[in-house]
Amino acid sequence: MNRLDRTLASLQHNKSKALVAYLVAGDPDLKTTTELMHGFVEAGVDIIELGIPFSDPIAEGVSIQDAHDRALKKGTTFLKALQLLKEFRSTDNDTPIILMGYSNTFMANHKVLESPQAQNIDGLIIVDLPGEISHKDLGIKNDQLHSITLMSPTTKATRKKAICRNASGFIYYINVRGVTGHSTLNFKEMANNIKEIKKSSNLPVFSGFGIKTKEDALKASASADGVVIGSHLVQMIEAYSNQNNYKKIYNYLRAIAKAIK
Repeated sequence: MNRLDRTLASLQHNKSKALVAYLVAGDPDLKTTTELMHGFVEAGVDIIELGIPFSDPIAEGVSIQDAHDRALKKGTTFLKALQLLKEFRSTDNDTPIILMGYSNTFMANHKVLESPQAQNIDGLIIVDLPGEISHKDLGIKNDQLHSITLMSPTTKATRKKAICRNASGFIYYINVRGVTGHSTLNFKEMANNIKEIKKSSNLPVFSGFGIKTKEDALKASASADGVVIGSHLVQMIEAYSNQNNYKKIYNYLRAIAKAIK
């Protein structure tokens, strides 16, 4: 049982919804990423998704694409992201960390993900990997890492059961027919699709893509076991990085955590 298992069990026991927050490693820089991660936790975030910068992040909208570019220009690498996690773990060994990125990066670093350096990671979201395939199928042999699978409004019923069988940790339901940051949310469709997913899996289902406001989060959490905030956070990080003051971000997260718990 890793940190993610313990957190999910605690949330279920307390009948509480999960707040998951995403940011890109190295944006605006590695030191600030660590600071933001600690700030997220203090504000009520349960699980952190750490984006690994990649040159062609095909699932991302403009704001996260730009964040990947900024991080790469700062020289952020996979190994530097792992060093960031080591520093984070020196004072926080409880918050689950999920690495979110693309198959090229994880395949190129599969040996590292099988080494003791991976002990600070609790799961992987490999965005361009079909849901029926796990990280083990890519040659990453680490039973301590959960394979978080993605499912969308367009996922066919014939695939849902296979994806659910392959998933571990939780299932990430993509709310929109598009990239991250999309602004149109269909909460009725979301509820119906999550209900169908739950017929094939006992895992928690988290709702992400397009959730920006406290109201969005509250409506999404009515059917989902948790919500993921990504693009809006990345936009706020960019907006406040020149001031080096992120209190408004923490207040924003605190308000969402309070609303959905």
